[in-house]
Formats: sequence, C-alpha cells, structure tokens
Amino acid sequence: MKIVFYLLLTVSLSFGTVLDDYLANLSKEVKSKNSNFEGFDAKRGEVIFTSTHKGKKGEMISCVSCHNNDLTQSGKNSFTGKVIEPLSPKANPARLTEAKTIDKWLRRNFNDVYNREGTAQEQGDVLTYILSKD
Repeated sequence: MKIVFYLLLTVSLSFGTVLDDYLANLSKEVKSKNSNFEGFDAKRGEVIFTSTHKGKKGEMISCVSCHNNDLTQSGKNSFTGKVIEPLSPKANPARLTEAKTIDKWLRRNFNDVYNREGTAQEQGDVLTYILSKD
C-alpha cells in the first residue's frame, strides 16, 4: 500500500515539475518576443484545440478530431484508426510527464492540423486548456 502511495506521489510531483518547467520555458520564449505577454490562456487554447483547419493530408481536421471533446476519454487517430489514450493527465497519469514527449507530440499534432509547428504561445495556450479540462 505504501509503495503505491509513494509511486502516485512521485508521478504527481514529476508531472507538476516537468509541465511547470515546460510551461515556464515556453513563457520565457514568448516574453522574449512579446514584452506585453501576460500569460497563457485556456480560452485561446480552446480555440486552437477545437477549430477546424485543412490538415496536412488535405482533410478538414482539428485536435478534437482525434482526441474528442472529453479529454478524460480515449480518442482515435483519424488517419490511422489507432486508439489514443486519454489526453487528460488526471485520467492518464502518464500524460505530460516527459518534456521530450510533450515537445514531440505538440510539434507533430500542430503539423497534422495546422501544417506548421505551433508557436510557443500557441503551445502554452493549448497545454493550459488541456489542464483546465481536468
């Protein structure tokens, strides 16, 4: 029982630290380009996450197309049909725990939907939106 508690505590602490550090680095990047930046915004993130665009394969797509609106539920990759585990860190504690993985998937998913990498502000807004949905 104690082992499970310590494991959950470790995962929770590492999640917060990794994601907090990741968001802090994104914030520094945004501030270096925009001195008026006042922080990431879940509403802007929601617009980015839910708006539909002509994706890399020429089809209309949004982040919701694969992850759906309920981030505590599994989604399905609209290109491959592969199941995507819940995006919510509360529903899926393995989510958003490694900076390298966060970076990889943000780049890949922005490229899939927007045909470009997201800016640091867009990435921070999307992460803030995801966290607000928990």
